[in-house]
Amino acid sequence: MKKNLPAILLSIAFSAVVSFAVAALFLYIGLGSKVAATGNDLLSEDGQSTIAGEGVVYVNIDSLVRGYDMYFDLQNEFEAKAKKKDGDFTARMKKFESDARDFQEKVEKGLVTRSQAQQLQEGLAKREQELLQLRQQLQSELQEEESVMLRQIQNNIQTYINEYNKDKKHSLILSTSGSNVVLYGNPELNITSEVLAGLNDTYVKARKSK
Repeated sequence: MKKNLPAILLSIAFSAVVSFAVAALFLYIGLGSKVAATGNDLLSEDGQSTIAGEGVVYVNIDSLVRGYDMYFDLQNEFEAKAKKKDGDFTARMKKFESDARDFQEKVEKGLVTRSQAQQLQEGLAKREQELLQLRQQLQSELQEEESVMLRQIQNNIQTYINEYNKDKKHSLILSTSGSNVVLYGNPELNITSEVLAGLNDTYVKARKSK
């Protein structure tokens, strides 16, 4: 067996912070009559574009998600899971390294026969492969959990905005993010704060009812 075993001290937690891909949460919503192909629903009687109510508004998705209480709750939950998985994996890895060092010392001091050394070496090689597979499995699990959390946040935002717009009756709600869809928007059309306040209020009520 080689004197230095391959190092497998690789963290499974990617980073301790959830990397929610908020830019992927584009919320293009055509409600009510879903806006006629002629675009007449966006015009007033004099042919001018409407601004407030039954018109076009936008939400800054980055700000919305960063201010959403559910985001922080899921982020903390994810970090806790990642930390536990990482801790369990690190403990098993340290035990493996300790056993490998013990084996090396015994071989160097001639405390084991050639046959015993071969068996121990094969056992360590098998454990090393199992640890590498376990690391990949844990990484895959965390990626899947992160994807589920992303979808939960996206679904909650979409559901709330659908409900929100039953009263507001905007013809179109656009989203802006790091890769802006709206290159310029009149601040009066920005409903981010209003949506965020209602979104958090709905989430807090749902959380208390559990």
